[in-house]
Amino acid sequence: MSMLKVEDINVYYGSIHAIKGISFEVNEGEIVTLIGANGAGKSTTLNTVAGLLKPHTGSIEFEGSSVLGLPAHKVVNKGIALCPEGRRIFLQLTVQENLEMGAYTRPGSEISASISDVYDRFPRLKERYRQVAGTLSGGEQQMLAMGRALMSKPKLMMLDEPSMGLAPILVEQIFNIITELNKAGTTILLVEQNAQMALSVAHRAYVLETGRIVTTGTGAELLHNDAVRKAYLGG
Repeated sequence: MSMLKVEDINVYYGSIHAIKGISFEVNEGEIVTLIGANGAGKSTTLNTVAGLLKPHTGSIEFEGSSVLGLPAHKVVNKGIALCPEGRRIFLQLTVQENLEMGAYTRPGSEISASISDVYDRFPRLKERYRQVAGTLSGGEQQMLAMGRALMSKPKLMMLDEPSMGLAPILVEQIFNIITELNKAGTTILLVEQNAQMALSVAHRAYVLETGRIVTTGTGAELLHNDAVRKAYLGG
């Protein structure tokens, strides 16, 4: 069943036509990845779905109802969370305070249980719950950004470049967490520069080039697609 359906969206930054009529969908229970070079439009796509950018034309439906034009906090209320590029955690707040900020749309009575769930999934954060977020390592900050997004209890979690700037061992750890989240019932839309890792965990994938979708297929198909390997996998 289609959870997210994006049809023919066009997005502009001033006179720059960043997204050129793309259409794609994410089915319930899937990991879907968008891959492409820097500037292809991947982050712009996620930000548009999240309500941070408004498309010039097109439609965005989530669970059968339009989320087009909704302010970002209402999109979160619908069950879509964005873990943004560069993590964007609150550097001056503690780990626990960052998590509480992620639950701003939730009833106060549910927050404590959700924090416990995040700490079960990220034991490192539990150990550092009183630590100021700006003093965490890059990997810990990424875990915190993901934990904060989970605090809204999303049905669809969008991850923008979760492995950026991380050591290979941490990249593997973050991708293990992504697959665990998916197995536990969270649908994932993933934007990732590390195409090899992204395609290895994705059920389906779309390749973006200069604001257009040029190739689509299962993760396995694109891992073995000669053009994709040459362009994005160094093969």
